[in-house]
Amino acid sequence: MNMNFKRKLPIPMEIKAMYPITDELTKIKAARDAEIKAIFEGKSNKLLLVIGPCSADSEDAMLDYATRLAGVQEKVKEKILLIPRVYTNKPRTIGDGYKGMLHQPDPAKESDLLRGIIAIRKIHIDVLSETGLSTADEMLYPENHRYLSDLLSYVAVGARSVEDQQHRLTASGLDIPCGMKNPTGGDLSIMMNSITAAQHPHAFIYRGWEVESTGNAYAHAILRGYVNKHGESLPNYHFEDLAHTAQLYREHPDLKNPAVLVDTNHANSAKRYAEQPRIAKEVLHSMQCSEEIRRLVKGLMIESYLEDGAQKIGEGTYGKSITDPCLGWNATERLILDLADRL
Repeated sequence: MNMNFKRKLPIPMEIKAMYPITDELTKIKAARDAEIKAIFEGKSNKLLLVIGPCSADSEDAMLDYATRLAGVQEKVKEKILLIPRVYTNKPRTIGDGYKGMLHQPDPAKESDLLRGIIAIRKIHIDVLSETGLSTADEMLYPENHRYLSDLLSYVAVGARSVEDQQHRLTASGLDIPCGMKNPTGGDLSIMMNSITAAQHPHAFIYRGWEVESTGNAYAHAILRGYVNKHGESLPNYHFEDLAHTAQLYREHPDLKNPAVLVDTNHANSAKRYAEQPRIAKEVLHSMQCSEEIRRLVKGLMIESYLEDGAQKIGEGTYGKSITDPCLGWNATERLILDLADRL
């Protein structure tokens, strides 16, 4: 085997014992979980915004961002529920490049997965304890979810992972909303199949255990645009796309809590981050034009950070993305307040 087994890492139970959360934080998260689930169940009309940097590459900047977000949450609490994106894993199309805080807690240094596991747990704890906002992360590695399972209120399965059996089975065992993105090629039937799989019970192997899941009633769709055979980005957030997704849900009457989140970046914006406010407002307009779409669309995913755009590792601008370009804080705050005014 062409692998160097460097060291055996602590299991999730050991890491949780080393870095526990308090009973008070557990209660805060439980209350947030209930509020988020109420949106997916149609019991709350609040708009859900899963919002934050493409990759949480700096604990200081991420906490600064989340603290600002908590201030805005107080202003819009009657209409919008904010979930900070604290994405600590970064999928790489060709495998190379910065893979997120899990791999490199310091982006300028070599990979250190033990420090990374500790760093990602610590950052999620710190955001929750300092802001009262429970967080979202991408489930890039299903076997690692247990390191954060007592902290996360939302997870997403990415466009490159949504066809993977282990992602679907693990999602079926979660008790929080799990968004299944459409694949990069845009075939929505794959996304719908993944939602179906995630909502059904399964028996499978997970972290060396034989486990049984009961199905996740909060597995749902995320529309993130797609790339055609010529490598061109195409959107799927327009009125017709949302109506088509509603039709797909009607064709799957067994699915619980039909729901869509629209990702305003990635292929929907062709990674033109400044387009996100326009896209978000168009989605709200579609919701106002159709009662069916209004019931279906539960929220938006928005990539934003403290500074506009992106930079290369080592350039050193505080709060500026080192992965995909993000909307800066001033524009982000204006967007959240504007969306609240339109609801």
